[in-house]
Amino acid sequence: MSALRDRAILALTAALAALLIASASVSAASAAESWQAGNVFEIVPQQVPGSAAGATNAFYRLRNEEGEQLGVVVERSMIDLVKRLEVPPVPGVYSLEAWLENARGEELRRATATLRFDDVAPSPPRPEAPDRWLLATEPAPLRIGHPATPLPISGLRGYAVSLDRGGGSYPCAVPGLCEAGETDLAGGIADDHLSLGTLPEGLTYARVVAVSGAGVASPPQTAVFRVDATLPQVSLAGAPSGWSSGPVKLAARASDSLSGMTAAGPTGPFTALAVDGGAPTIAAGDTASAWIGGSGVHRVVFYARDAAGNVADGSAGGPAPQTALVRIDETPPEVEFARAQDPADPERIEATVGDALSGPSPSRGSIGVRPAGTRAGFEQLPTRVEGNRLVARWRSDDYPEGKYEFLATGFDLAGNAGSGADRARGGRMVLVNPLKTPVALTAELSGRRLDGRLRRAGGGALAGQEVAIAETFADGAAPAQRTTLLRTRADGTFTLRLRRGPSRELSASFAGTHLFSRAMAPAVRLAASSELRFRASAASARVGGRPVVFSGRVATRGTEAGAGAKLPVELQFRYRGAPWSEFRTVETDARGRFRYAYRFSDDDSRGVRFRFRAYVKGREGWPYEPSASRPVTVTGR
Repeated sequence: MSALRDRAILALTAALAALLIASASVSAASAAESWQAGNVFEIVPQQVPGSAAGATNAFYRLRNEEGEQLGVVVERSMIDLVKRLEVPPVPGVYSLEAWLENARGEELRRATATLRFDDVAPSPPRPEAPDRWLLATEPAPLRIGHPATPLPISGLRGYAVSLDRGGGSYPCAVPGLCEAGETDLAGGIADDHLSLGTLPEGLTYARVVAVSGAGVASPPQTAVFRVDATLPQVSLAGAPSGWSSGPVKLAARASDSLSGMTAAGPTGPFTALAVDGGAPTIAAGDTASAWIGGSGVHRVVFYARDAAGNVADGSAGGPAPQTALVRIDETPPEVEFARAQDPADPERIEATVGDALSGPSPSRGSIGVRPAGTRAGFEQLPTRVEGNRLVARWRSDDYPEGKYEFLATGFDLAGNAGSGADRARGGRMVLVNPLKTPVALTAELSGRRLDGRLRRAGGGALAGQEVAIAETFADGAAPAQRTTLLRTRADGTFTLRLRRGPSRELSASFAGTHLFSRAMAPAVRLAASSELRFRASAASARVGGRPVVFSGRVATRGTEAGAGAKLPVELQFRYRGAPWSEFRTVETDARGRFRYAYRFSDDDSRGVRFRFRAYVKGREGWPYEPSASRPVTVTGR
């Protein structure tokens, strides 16, 4: 305790009677009667009226608790009075005697003061915080367990306390020593309870020391206070974002990052949810679940209480609980077909979907068809949803004559499906095919002209209707197909003048309308002969003389690139009374050209008038019919 001795220089109080100075009324030093932590005391002279005169020396003597004198009597002149006094470094109660004498050795005045010294620190206290989390509005109570005995001889003045957030602190300015003003509980050892007021959220550390009667502090001890000012986070699982078609299992799940949601019995954390104003389902811990059933809109309330007691249940003016709506529709929609077909569009099939709770689905639904009176499955028609209606188109031209029944299936927003096969006016939804007015289409080929007519099956002309003429060319043609659209005249007729080109098959078709059935005329074929040019280099030829050159070209109009290459061409001749005979076969080049030189060598050819021609049979991939060129005449001489 050397540090305490260096610092604990304390004034002696007026309990020590004034030592008189002979010529003046000046008091001598006084010693303090209270406990001190240091063994060095300061003597402060004081003026006292009426002091004894004639004093020349002051004498001092220190005694222990048993009255035994410690050391020798100290004598000082009145000029050099004692200013500092050190007692033995052993805690205890000491007495200081002082008296004045004159020059003759006569005692003029005597006084005694008590000096109390104790530099022993008490045992550490045992501060206690609540073993639970506190609410933000809840004062924090600090209870201090008493230090172990024995206590210092100066007793226990009380306790000093400091608070921090974990960075460390000390209750007094000087470690190990607490002034009286720094002692928060100064009522002695039994003054062991202190309210710290409301603390901030999180952890607060209370550092506590026990303080002896002399101000010596014990080693600090710590109590930790936990404060949770935040409501637990609660989420609701299982609640559909839209409508549900059946009962729903909900689960309220809570979490809390401070005091937590660990179940701890009836007074611990819980999670709760209530449906439609009923009694809540309460479960200890972080999860509560419940089933909700029945068509309608249900209001769900859910909340939780954490370990600190934070709860948003709306009680006592506190925060309101969270709410959610759960929508359940367990009833399928009603579906029925339109009262009758639209005379202007009999193939339009329409049904209405009605649902009084969740409402019709804007994206789901179908209409099917099957022969009436059968057990065949319904063939689904392309169906679209328009508001609360299902609309499909039945391409009746694709179906044989007879009766057909329909089934419409609609959905509500909850996913319930409902089907209907009746019309709104009653009766089954059955249609008789042909549903539209039948029509007849004819087409005839006249040279390079196709003529046709469109009329009702009963004979009336159909004017202004679109007819498609498809030309499908023979293999090797380019393009392979061509389609031309025509409008019928007032009398229902139409005409197409055909372009030159390869052989082809022609078909006329009418796609039909909402009122008239589709139709197709029997196909007709246009046989196109190869276009062939042929010539001779001279009109006469001398036997044994220069040859006659035959040349020509096969037209490649409307064929694929290179189709005219290596096309076989027969060179033929005849004379009066004889048939055409082949005398040579040549091949064309890529542009369809050919050439051959022929020399007359037979004397019998003199005077004979020969006719020559080229003949093309064609081959696989050649889109023209066989043909012969116009003949040329050459006379032998």
